[in-house]
Amino acid sequence: MKNGIKIILLAAVAVGLGVFAYQMSAKDGGDDTKKSREMQTEQKAADNGKQQMDLLENQKKEQAQSQPVTSIKFDEYNHDFGTINEGDSPEHIFTFTNTGDNPLILEKCKGSCGCTVPNCPKNPIAPGEKGEIKVVFNSKGKKNSQTKKVTVTGNTDPVQTILTIKAQVTPEGQSNS
Repeated sequence: MKNGIKIILLAAVAVGLGVFAYQMSAKDGGDDTKKSREMQTEQKAADNGKQQMDLLENQKKEQAQSQPVTSIKFDEYNHDFGTINEGDSPEHIFTFTNTGDNPLILEKCKGSCGCTVPNCPKNPIAPGEKGEIKVVFNSKGKKNSQTKKVTVTGNTDPVQTILTIKAQVTPEGQSNS
């Protein structure tokens, strides 16, 4: 019987030491455990950030879809600046008409890169009325043939319209013949 008690006491001490060692390891985190937890935390933060961005994008789409749909017609969808010198910043105005029955609300106008900057009207355009989108192309650092896009998003069907600008950019220091 005494041997049985000793065995039980030894087993209890061994379990206690094991639990204590585990708690110390978890507390300090051994480098692998700590790094693993940090990585999991970072991944969760990244996932949450992506989910929030997706949610905002879906809200924008739903908002555009919840407004009465109208239609838009541009006088031209493409513009060629021709040959320009590197560093020039030509601009072009795209004229459009709200060809639908509801007010036209342009949610966003976005260039395909930072060198292409569109300026959209902020106020609704009444049915039958005209509007303008000014696009400035900064050719600094651009050479040779350039094609850039402007995406116009609004309460239209389809939701997005693509405008295109082109230019042949003569590199700085070369003559424009």
